[in-house]
Formats: sequence, C-alpha cells, structure tokens
Amino acid sequence: MQRLDEVAQFSEGGPGVTRRPFTDEHRRANQLITTWMQQAGLDVHIDAAGTLVGRKAGPPGSKTLLIGSHQDTISHGGKYDGMFGIALPILVLESLREQTLPYSVEILAFADEEGVRFPTALMGPRVLAGTFDDANLQKTDKDGVSLAAALSEHGGDPDSIAAAKRNPGDLIGYLEVHIEQGPLLESLGLPVGIVTAICGIERWTVELTGQAAHAGTTPMDLRRDAFAGAAEIALAVEGYCQAMDGLVGIVASMTLSPNVPNAIPGKAAFTIELRASDDLIREAAASALTQWAEAVSKRRALGCRLTKTYAQKAVPCDPWLRGTLVRSLTHHDFRPHRIMSGATHDASAMADLCPVAMLFTRCRDGLSHHPDEAITAADAQASAACLAAFLQMLDSD
Repeated sequence: MQRLDEVAQFSEGGPGVTRRPFTDEHRRANQLITTWMQQAGLDVHIDAAGTLVGRKAGPPGSKTLLIGSHQDTISHGGKYDGMFGIALPILVLESLREQTLPYSVEILAFADEEGVRFPTALMGPRVLAGTFDDANLQKTDKDGVSLAAALSEHGGDPDSIAAAKRNPGDLIGYLEVHIEQGPLLESLGLPVGIVTAICGIERWTVELTGQAAHAGTTPMDLRRDAFAGAAEIALAVEGYCQAMDGLVGIVASMTLSPNVPNAIPGKAAFTIELRASDDLIREAAASALTQWAEAVSKRRALGCRLTKTYAQKAVPCDPWLRGTLVRSLTHHDFRPHRIMSGATHDASAMADLCPVAMLFTRCRDGLSHHPDEAITAADAQASAACLAAFLQMLDSD
C-alpha cells in the first residue's frame, strides 16, 4: 500500500491519478518500478513497445509464466487500477526470492492499456502477441506527437516491433491480478474472486429521424417524437438485459435536435452497448434489440438507421490456470467465487498469445476509474497470499 501511494505521486495535476504513456510521469514511475524489481532480484529491461520487464530466470530451457498489468491511467483515475497488478506480484516474487522455481517468471508493466493519449490501446500485449497494427505508430496525440516518436524517446524501438513477438511455445501462460472495478465481491463479502471470462463487447449507433415541431401546438397523437422513440428503445435494452443472466447493456451518448424545451425532437442519435461473457448471448441480444428498434421506429413513423461500430469477442480464461487459482484460494480458506470481467484488460489481448487467467481483488463500493477508488491492505494481503500459493502450486503441477 505504501508503494502504491508512492507511485501515485507521479501524476499530472488535478484530482486522482493521471499518468499517460511515454510522459515524464511515466518515466518517473518506471524508475521507481525498476527499483522495486531490482530489490526482488529481477533482471530489468524495456522492450520495443515500451513495456518494463522484470525477469526471474528459471532453469535453462524452462518455460516462462508472464504476470502483469498496466501502469497508465485514465484522466483523474485511481491509484489501484493497473498498478496494483504490477506492485503486488513484484512483492510476492521478492518474498520468494530464495526459492527456486522450475520455470521462469516475468513481470510486465505495460505502458498503454487505456488509450488516453493516443487513439490506440493494449499496445504492449498486442506487440507480444503479434497483433499490433504498425499503422498505429503514426497516430498522434493532441499535441501532434506521433506514437513512434514518443515511444523512441521513452526507450522503446518502433523499428523492432515485429521482432518483439513472443513464441507461444516458450510460455506457460499469463496471469493478471486486478481490482474488480465492480461491486460483486463486496456484496458477497469476499476479498478475491476468479475470473471466468473477459466479456465480449458490441456497440451500435442508432439514429432516429422524426419531425421537429412546436411542442405547444402539435397534438400528442400527431407527433413524430424521435426522443420518445429513443426512450422506448432504452427501456427495452434495460429490460432485456435485466432478464438475461450474464448480459449487461446501456443506452448512452445521446444527442437531440433541436435540443430546446419547447420543440419536439426531430432527431435523436445514441449508442447501444452490450457486454457478455458468452458471445452467443451477446449476439442474440443485439439481433433482438435492433429488430425491436426498427419495430418501434415503424410504429412511431420514425426513420431508423442502425450501424454496428465495434465488436470484440469474449475471452475465456484457461481452465487449467483457473483450476490452480481455485486451489490457491481454497488453500487459504477463501471461497473461490467465479466472476465475469465486464471490463477489458491486458489479458484480453494476451489471449492471442497464450493461455490467460485473472485474479480479482475487492474494491470499495465497486468504484474504479475515479479518484476515490480504494482497496484495503487486508484484501491486498489476501491477493498476495493467493498469488504466492499459485506460484508454488504451479511448481508442483
């Protein structure tokens, strides 16, 4: 907890923590994390994508277990999202410094998961998996600085991105320790939980066109109110998701025209986002709800344009790694509750490289991406104990 307080000081101004990739705040955080890694006896380097890597070498020819998370934050975020999954594993490896493991371990401190500086995200794991699009290197931040230039200045090597791809045959898998970012563990009174899958995500834009008119002179039964249609669709999304286990959805980002108090909205544009750990459930929901949107529009005499703007498949966590996590939790008398991750993590991109698993830690009020994000030292200790047990049980496996 002291280390997390210390690294949180490397932030831009304002509430919470703001640490964008390849900035002075990032550089100073890397220096501190390097010190932690060296105290744990790890060999440290920065790879081509700007990922800080600390390695505990096993016997010659042994495979490698990867453990990591991200050190960047959203604007005015919290001190635990991402960084907790870096600081905690380093401490656990430090506690096991004198113990010889039959495999190698690498701690990965990824530079850019959130995508808050450049219009890309998950750069570090995508480079390791060989799924990074080199065209992203030419994308720029709001000041016109390209990703390639920022990466080079930070010690990365844009010209060696392709060569940084890892060989899956050399790896055991990837484990990420992360705060839950939701309220489920707290509601169950549990300090830790095991992730079953990282949800798939689907987003649609919906544009409804009616007729703008005077709100005082147009009878109710003659109105073509685009917002009323949007409200009906929003309630349908809420009701469908409430009735379907494992599915969440939201209507958001709405704009109206004209957006004045005495005129009927002639246009309404909004987004529908659906998330589920089962892609079939998500796809069925999208089909049903888009058909419902079209039916609502027809009944209300509205024009309707639906466009799918984003789709990301669900990522199941590896059964074998999950099984070892279950044993590590039960070893410490924690109930191994299974939980879906409704947020995307570095693990979702690492799944293109190797088997992945995640251990969630309870956070206060389920709050994340907020300055008041918080965990307790007791829950951090529970996660540390489970991670240490996992490493030792992986040894026996």
